[in-house]
Amino acid sequence: MISCIVIEDQKPARRILQKYIGDINELDLKGVFSNALDAMEYLRNHQIDLIFLDIHLPKLSGIDFLTVLNKKPFVIITTAFPDYALQGYELEVVDYLLKPFSFERFLKAVLKVEGLAESNSIFAESKIPESILIKMGYDFVKIQFNDITHIQADGDYSIIFCKNRKHHVSYSLKYWKDNLPINQFIQVHRSYIVNLQLVNKFSSTQIEIEKAIIPLGRVYKKKFQLWINKEGKN
Repeated sequence: MISCIVIEDQKPARRILQKYIGDINELDLKGVFSNALDAMEYLRNHQIDLIFLDIHLPKLSGIDFLTVLNKKPFVIITTAFPDYALQGYELEVVDYLLKPFSFERFLKAVLKVEGLAESNSIFAESKIPESILIKMGYDFVKIQFNDITHIQADGDYSIIFCKNRKHHVSYSLKYWKDNLPINQFIQVHRSYIVNLQLVNKFSSTQIEIEKAIIPLGRVYKKKFQLWINKEGKN
């Protein structure tokens, strides 16, 4: 997970950012601030990975905030003014989003952060797990991530489909969104998460994975397509 905060003084812009962030499983929103001074106070006691930062702010501008910030996390600027783009990049921001920006453009900026995070030492300290312990009745069972083909929601429960078996467990789909490796699993429908490494083929409406046919939901297509495009370049 990439922890983040929003510094934005306009309520409509804050609502849009909160919605976009909520639609990306890998982002964990820790706070929303209407001015940079309150954000600085928060950062004195909390470490975060990413800031979504407006430039025109009361009390202290976004640019001035960056210049006085001692330890800079990743920064994505969100503003209606293009005039500060060069200055922003001189301050080593990851991306510069001009309002109004689409969810797809927002997602591209976040994917840049993910790419940088993978090679950044502050993320390299924690080893990516290869399995997870799941409670089944009175026992705990270890399941290898590579063995999971997909997961289907079943009310407050879920069904884990593995290559040779399946498990009905008392974990919601949200639990899986929060605990599966973000570089391997993606939600493709309101009721399904799939293992990207095991996708056989796909169309505009469905995905085939280990002979199972998974529906591809409309609101999840953009992110899935971005992953496909990224894989095609590798």
